[in-house]
Amino acid sequence: MAAAGILPYQELKEAAEGGAVTSPAPVTEEQVQPASLDLRLGRRAYRLRASFLPGPNATVLDRLPEFIMHTIELTPGAVLETGCVYLVPLMECLALPAGISGFANPKSSTGRLDVFTRLITDHSSGFDRVCDGYRGPLFAEICPQTFSILVREGSSLSQLRLRRGVAHVEDAELSRLQAREGIVDCAGDIDQGLALTVDLVGEGAMLGFRAKRHSGVVDVDRIAAYDPVDFWEPIPAGRRGPLILDPDEFYILASKERVRIPASHAAEMVPFNPLVGEFRVHYAGFLDPGFGYGPSGASRIVLEVRSHEVPFALEHGQVVGRLQFERMAAAPTRLYGRDIRSHYEGQSLKLSKHFR
Repeated sequence: MAAAGILPYQELKEAAEGGAVTSPAPVTEEQVQPASLDLRLGRRAYRLRASFLPGPNATVLDRLPEFIMHTIELTPGAVLETGCVYLVPLMECLALPAGISGFANPKSSTGRLDVFTRLITDHSSGFDRVCDGYRGPLFAEICPQTFSILVREGSSLSQLRLRRGVAHVEDAELSRLQAREGIVDCAGDIDQGLALTVDLVGEGAMLGFRAKRHSGVVDVDRIAAYDPVDFWEPIPAGRRGPLILDPDEFYILASKERVRIPASHAAEMVPFNPLVGEFRVHYAGFLDPGFGYGPSGASRIVLEVRSHEVPFALEHGQVVGRLQFERMAAAPTRLYGRDIRSHYEGQSLKLSKHFR
């Protein structure tokens, strides 16, 4: 019997080659990550008047006429504007066997651009989850929050993980993993996952960035193409007291802790209990096996932070989120950092790959 857990690189490749993942354009080597598959935008986007879910008795296309405003062709490239909601059929479709389910998250680069992206399937009542044995198309809901983005057919904004059976790691097992592997560079606060706290001191000249509104368009397929000063306001280190998060502003900060993810596991960053504050941390939550095991060693987690309706005072060392771990079905034959070109290996405080 095949082992339970998150499907690794080699099984994801088998899924694409064996028909569990299909596409009019073959799945490329660059799409297959150690524990996830990059999903590509199709050839058109639909501008919506509201976000929606199809519900258990309908497909996405059944409900689309109720919400569509106009259609945008993506093949030549098109701008998705801030504050607007778009639905894009993805190139990949699924024909999962029984016992295999999935879940999705924005890619790290997508989250660091403050682009709110969620996966939708037919007959679904929730975002970012693919039911056991799902057979059908995939759709991305995209809502840029701060920067308008230029995308095209084939651009990738989100990732899909596939899971066989139960993979969740309970706290007792996580404590043993910490003792054996040193997944965090401190004693570790383990309670429904591994707690992460925010660094408001800074290791260099800056402790973070705040996004500038009314900036230019970011082409999501261009790497190291933009000057950060045109899009970001640095937050200098050495300041005293809390950082006041302004409502609806977007911040890039970093964790105090340095983390590494062994080849036997994968992790997902989940927001902390909203009862502790009206802010959201981390749109893009996947940490691949091998993260933090490169030449630079354990890495800090970049935090994508947005306050909600009221200003919020964020304190140095405050718990802002938790890493929840899952077992891999097998160790990937390609690891993050060592075997793939990883833009965020050995990261400290780092903007998305689009900025120089």
